[in-house]
Amino acid sequence: MPSTLKLSNRETTFNHEVVTRFELYNSLFQTLPFYQVKDTGILLPFFSSHCEKGTVQQLSPTEIIESFFEKYVPGIDHREQINRLFRFIQYIERQVVLFDAIEDSSFNKIGRSDDSGSLQSLLQQAAQSDKVRDSISHELKNFSLRLVLTAHPTQFYPGTVLGIMNDLIDALKTNDLDNIDVLLQQLGKTPFFNKTSPTPVDEAASLVWFLENTFYHAAAAIQAKLEDEFDFDNADHQVLELGFWPGGDRDGNPNVNAETTAQVASLLRQIIFRCYYRDFRVLKRRVTFRGIEKTISRLEKLLYQNAFNVQANPKDLQGELLSLLNSIKETLITDHGSLFVNIVDGFIQKVQLFGCYFATLDIRQDSRVLRSVFKYCINQSQIKSGLNKGYEALSEEEKLKIIPFNESDFHCPDDAEDLTKDTLDTIRLVKQIQLANGEKACQRFIISNCQRASDILQLINLFLWSGWRKESLSVDFMPLFETVNDLSHAAEVMESLYVHPFYKEHLKRRGNRQTIMLGFSDSTKDGGYLMANWSIYKAKVELTALARKYDIDLAFFDGRGGPPARGGGKTHRFYASMGSEIANEHIQLTIQGQTVSSQYGSVETARFNVEQLINAGITSALNPNDNDLLKRDSKALISEMAEESYKSFMALREHPLFLEYLEKLSPLKLLSKINISSRPTKRNTGSQLKLEDLRAISFVTSWSQLKQNIPGFYGVGTALQKVKDEGKWNEVKDLYNKSGFFKTMLDNCMMSMSKSDFRVTAYLENDKRFGEFWKMLKNEFELSKTMLLELTDSRVLMEEYPVEKRSIAVRERIVLPLVIVQHYALQCLNSKKDEELTDVYNKLVIRTVYGIVNAGRNLA
Repeated sequence: MPSTLKLSNRETTFNHEVVTRFELYNSLFQTLPFYQVKDTGILLPFFSSHCEKGTVQQLSPTEIIESFFEKYVPGIDHREQINRLFRFIQYIERQVVLFDAIEDSSFNKIGRSDDSGSLQSLLQQAAQSDKVRDSISHELKNFSLRLVLTAHPTQFYPGTVLGIMNDLIDALKTNDLDNIDVLLQQLGKTPFFNKTSPTPVDEAASLVWFLENTFYHAAAAIQAKLEDEFDFDNADHQVLELGFWPGGDRDGNPNVNAETTAQVASLLRQIIFRCYYRDFRVLKRRVTFRGIEKTISRLEKLLYQNAFNVQANPKDLQGELLSLLNSIKETLITDHGSLFVNIVDGFIQKVQLFGCYFATLDIRQDSRVLRSVFKYCINQSQIKSGLNKGYEALSEEEKLKIIPFNESDFHCPDDAEDLTKDTLDTIRLVKQIQLANGEKACQRFIISNCQRASDILQLINLFLWSGWRKESLSVDFMPLFETVNDLSHAAEVMESLYVHPFYKEHLKRRGNRQTIMLGFSDSTKDGGYLMANWSIYKAKVELTALARKYDIDLAFFDGRGGPPARGGGKTHRFYASMGSEIANEHIQLTIQGQTVSSQYGSVETARFNVEQLINAGITSALNPNDNDLLKRDSKALISEMAEESYKSFMALREHPLFLEYLEKLSPLKLLSKINISSRPTKRNTGSQLKLEDLRAISFVTSWSQLKQNIPGFYGVGTALQKVKDEGKWNEVKDLYNKSGFFKTMLDNCMMSMSKSDFRVTAYLENDKRFGEFWKMLKNEFELSKTMLLELTDSRVLMEEYPVEKRSIAVRERIVLPLVIVQHYALQCLNSKKDEELTDVYNKLVIRTVYGIVNAGRNLA
């Protein structure tokens, strides 16, 4: 009863604090005279209502749009109708921002349903006894959390809009009507999209906004809290680490090169010094005593030069900064009664946390490119590798025996291919970045599509041929296993490395710590939702056992996107439910897409979400749940469901209409024209679209725009039906109720389904070409829904999470007109309604994508 009452109270609070206030401020927003057209805001509620009614009646988008104009704006021509639709889009995408801001401003009142998973709950446990406190301290000294901001192209809000959102959130907290009114006007006049595609450096600058405005404050506050409450020093152990991909991730992005990487490393360095300089001004204003003048002056000069003087000669100044700050601290303690020493302590903690680099810039490249570069190098006479053209034909076992690991100082000639030259230039650049910003600034090289041990060993040799020395090779080499097949062979690849004499020595020099990256996105595209999650789980179990066998400190780096189909959803629940078979001392994950702004867009939400992840890692270590250790029969049951789901998903993928359906009925082909990314939507630049070349982000985004979210559920219903027919239903129910891993996987699946609405495309049921295919998708959705509701003893999807369910419902209602407009424009394109307006229809489709994705918060 208390649990039900609590949920009911949260729903009431949500309705009062979010829904009611949204309706209030939205009515104010709709009366603002934007774009010299006063009736757009007045007409929008009628348009939204008309779209809702038309969807319920399962009318086609064309019927809905045409009947709206007939009824409400008769007598205008087709071009003027399209102009009106563009104006509706401008209002709706700003309504999404308003809803985001209102929901985030109410975070303290409605967002802490999982407060048991916060840092505060750890502190409450520690207060129970010294023994518990000591246990938590011990686990913290062995634990680390790394959040890596990536350049994946689904962060739609530009920095200008994010700034308005932050100010709007503050104004909404106090219901400051005058300020809210002005900010809504600013929002209405601020562009939401770029006229040209951003460069990788532009992308980096956009994400640096979050480092500077949220993570700098949130990470420092968390680290300070941990140090205050538990017995350890940041100088000895850093719990929270930040990573960064824009400018370093060149996998399939021809726009990233060595110059880009150098510029981004320089940007990160400059921005952290600007953050320090702002803090220094506070320190200087307070520390005005005798005996510190020279130290203060030297500190000011260092910070100012590196924050604002582009010509400054960069070098790693972390040691000098800490020395100066500690000198000030000692003087305050000795001569001035420790006055304001807390300000200096906070500054020291930040310098220890962020150094001269702010976030570690990861380098990532595809194994096929690296193999090509290695092949090029063994044919260069200067290197004297001892290898010949026959090397390529050797077996993997033979290659591992003869890779030379000889050192050279090879400079790539100017006539080499661009990719080859860039790879070798980047390898040299890593050393320069380390000298300028510190070793942590750039020390990880990720090999995507890694399929064999030689992929890593050959890369190491490229470093040795580029001026690096074996004993001082301060780089961690990280394989990325992505496809279902690669995941199944991951342990075999890693064992080959662990027993290899050279790699063993290299690992020893790197503290015997190995990081392995696992990709959710491509594994889902490759094998479907259940199979992807299960393949990664199995790989983690095998890789953990192997690392323990060879005494390796293993860290898993999870390539998670926003939606459950790409590893998103309630990720902290996954980490809290890792059994003892899976290494969980180090949590590393990518933060990308709208997840960046939705979960880390303010200091408050960033702190909460970071704390949940820390709590998940510590709690699973302190209080291992026997149910999280899957028994043999449970594993066999999940494996059976994953196989059945895989067969169902593969049959769908191999359907002759699969790609054509996506191309014609979703914005897939037009995603490349959305100017939010420097990265192409597919890896192969050829004109013909192939599924294997299609990026997982584009794949998942297209399904979410269709309101079908196929990658997040397809095959789940079929799998559950099969085990039920075999008489194993009670075992599945027991598994859902006891296993945190299984429950979280299916709860996230239900979240994906809650953001689906097959009524939008119901008009396709009688379509001559796609009717049967659409029915197949719809039937699997209905089967999955039926089975999941029965499994969870629920009446509706997400019944256990009523506030999240309500939030999704309101957001879906706000953007429903955008979905209808998008499908209307696609229908116009497919029917060649007016070929002169092709570019206009394309633009109409593109403009709707922004609001739909932003409203979903984790759709892409």
